[in-house]
Amino acid sequence: MNQQISQYIFDLKHTLDLLSLDLIDQAIGKLHEARLNGRQIFIMGNGGSASTASHFVCDLSKNTRQPGWPHFKVIGLTDNMPSFSAFANDEGYASVFAQQLAPFIQADDIVIGISASGNSPNVLEGMALANEAGAFTIGFTGFSGGRLSAMVDLDLHVDSDCIEHVEDIHLMLEHLIVSALRQRAMAEMETAVIP
Repeated sequence: MNQQISQYIFDLKHTLDLLSLDLIDQAIGKLHEARLNGRQIFIMGNGGSASTASHFVCDLSKNTRQPGWPHFKVIGLTDNMPSFSAFANDEGYASVFAQQLAPFIQADDIVIGISASGNSPNVLEGMALANEAGAFTIGFTGFSGGRLSAMVDLDLHVDSDCIEHVEDIHLMLEHLIVSALRQRAMAEMETAVIP
């Protein structure tokens, strides 16, 4: 049993070392810019990725607040179950994110799709709509990256075939990004660069 525990942790550490710090920094910069310019941010995913999406929405909306600074305009597409289930029941599960996005998405908004496989049909349909609207798109992917990896502007790819590692690191990335955004706002406040 100890060998299994050690191996899990060893492999997780190795996967973390493969992350692109530059891409993470770019994602932080785009989200910071969206905050300052009043852009909307939409986040979506299924299953464990839905949980990460909801967690991300909560943390962005609450844990980044600073006096005198704009709040993040962040919306979770996994969380309105009446709308989610109505679209799934009447129009098919693949439509649930695109149909929620359609009335609200605008050019230069940000859409984040979280999919370990990168092949979730509802995430792909939502991302296609986001691209058509001129939004900036970010993927959180794993495994090979799937179709999602190729259709987003910025892919935060976790290079692992272990679903648990992919989901572990997606949640860690969410926390890292939120922490960095909070620190960036605090640093800019200290230097009087207030929007």
